[in-house]
Amino acid sequence: MSEYHEPVMLQQCLDGLAIKPNGIYVDLTFGGGGHSKAILEKLTDGKLLGFDQDQDAEVNAEAINHPGFEFVQANFRFVKKYLKLYRIKQVDGVLADLGVSSHQFNKAERGFSTRFDAELDMRMDQHAPVTAKEVINEYSESDLHKIFGLYGEVRNAKTLASAIVSARAASPINTIGELKEILARFAKRGRENKYYAQVFQALRIEVNEELKALEEALLQMEEVIKPGGRLVVMSYHSLEDRLVKNYINKGKLDGEEEKDFYGNVLKPFKSVNRKPITAEEEELENNNRARSAKLRIAEKL
Repeated sequence: MSEYHEPVMLQQCLDGLAIKPNGIYVDLTFGGGGHSKAILEKLTDGKLLGFDQDQDAEVNAEAINHPGFEFVQANFRFVKKYLKLYRIKQVDGVLADLGVSSHQFNKAERGFSTRFDAELDMRMDQHAPVTAKEVINEYSESDLHKIFGLYGEVRNAKTLASAIVSARAASPINTIGELKEILARFAKRGRENKYYAQVFQALRIEVNEELKALEEALLQMEEVIKPGGRLVVMSYHSLEDRLVKNYINKGKLDGEEEKDFYGNVLKPFKSVNRKPITAEEEELENNNRARSAKLRIAEKL
């Protein structure tokens, strides 16, 4: 568990779920199992399904000895399908702690971190077909431009895409070090690490289809969660948070409203917290990952 991150805003997540001892819950992002273990402590004859596509997470799941716990090694975009498999129609609460675990960042060979030199990989599911190396070496210039601009909010995305295409024509870009050599030419002096992080975020989102998977999962929540049940989502960048906010407040991912005859917005959830919850100062001092975290809680209508 120490190899993984300390669960961010653990108490706020538990409060947000409003756990019933005999309820059925889903942890969409099991990881090191920190949130799951805390939920299970509050269950008597309840049930918890923990989802994670990362093979490393399965080892943590094996260490949990609780009759109500089931580990599902799958992407959370398939949540409805697996609930059906377990003969569960609806649940009392769903938790999602989005983003990458410290464990994934700290394993050099996974290729997530700019701190190490390794193959450009970045797959959360190590059986997935597309790696960051393939994105960098095979995507068209226009696709790279779009990914860097949209997913990384990189200021000179077009210039960078062009430079990568030129560089790979001479020799394939296979490692983090080789990619960083190119990035260093376009990063502001003194802000190199921020620039690298933006580009790596863009690649990671593309490789793992992170936003697409989140969209698919959110659209299943209306069917999956019982009336009065809770949806608790923690996001770490504006692209994720915008999707979650739009879905909770407007009922649609694009933020458009659909209204009934009387002008009431048709949406499956109501927001429990008007503004996103952020970590308190004490947690920020001890857990760097909490700095960018935004927690949104919603109740099914």
